[in-house]
Amino acid sequence: MESINKFINLFGDVWEKGIGGINFSEVFFAIVIFLLFLLFRNLFAKLVISRLEKFVSKSSNKFDNKLVESLEGPVKFLPLVVGFFIASNYLQLEGKLIFFIDSVNRSLITILIFWFIHQIIEPISFLIKKIEDLLSKDLLSWILRAFRIVIIILGFAAVLEIWGVKIGPIVAGLGLFGVAVALGAQDLFKNLISGILVLVEKRFKIGDWIFVEGVIEGTVEKIGFRSTVIRRFDKSLAIIPNFQFAEKAVINITETTNRKIDWTIGLEYRSTSDQLKKCRDDIEQYIKNNSDFYISEDTHLTVKLKQFSASSIDIQIRCYTKTKDYYEWLAVKDRLVLAVKEIVEKNGASFAFPSQSLYVEKLEK
Repeated sequence: MESINKFINLFGDVWEKGIGGINFSEVFFAIVIFLLFLLFRNLFAKLVISRLEKFVSKSSNKFDNKLVESLEGPVKFLPLVVGFFIASNYLQLEGKLIFFIDSVNRSLITILIFWFIHQIIEPISFLIKKIEDLLSKDLLSWILRAFRIVIIILGFAAVLEIWGVKIGPIVAGLGLFGVAVALGAQDLFKNLISGILVLVEKRFKIGDWIFVEGVIEGTVEKIGFRSTVIRRFDKSLAIIPNFQFAEKAVINITETTNRKIDWTIGLEYRSTSDQLKKCRDDIEQYIKNNSDFYISEDTHLTVKLKQFSASSIDIQIRCYTKTKDYYEWLAVKDRLVLAVKEIVEKNGASFAFPSQSLYVEKLEK
């Protein structure tokens, strides 16, 4: 019986002293408080977000809707911060535990603030459409991404300061490390600067069809800090370093205003002068009267007798289509080929093809 009394007294003493001098009852109730906030955080977030969505639905701008959407994460995190603060204040803390719990609370609040700032960057982009028009959408996306990285770094530094870690020596060390890295990563910075120049000069944007001779032809899917992702027409994915676009000529086919047709057709030497003139004039008249083609000071029409080639008399055809769509352009070329063939046949002429004449001398015995 005495042993049981000793055990009960010991158990009561341990329960009273608890963990680090904190009563187990306080620890238990503190955990229950935190778990309640953890349990109802999704319900709280859903309630707050739904109320905000209902409120902003009355406005027509996208900023309000995007802001509410981006705040879902911080709103879910808020009950955890509040729950931990209330639970920790319920405990009767002493000594170093007070500093530790206070640092945790400060860290959680700091994370919440920087998370909130990080999340509102994207909605702010809807308020600066004029800047987007000036800098291009892709460059603005880069800038916003850089701001997010800066905010994450500042938030991390702020949390370290709370825990007494001095970031000054770390920054100095990173500076020396950065110099060493820069010496060994010149290509990285070369590509980074080239990417910025590409965006500032608006050479191309996501979705554009570009051609770089000897490098790549395809559709731009992503413009990154170091490289650009391009989908080729065989559906394979190519990742090209950005310096390639800064050092070489980039043809942005998407920005084509009018697609050009530039042909040289050859007629036989036995074609008469009248046949040549008639074919030339009929082809020119067909193009002028056809709605597929666009003729202006910037898009000249040329149908001329060009030259005497080795096996043909050449007619040059140079014109511009109204469409800039690639597949429609192919259809226009298809129709023009048939029209030219009909005109040549109608005028009794024929197309020439490469030929050679061999002269054999008969040797006398």
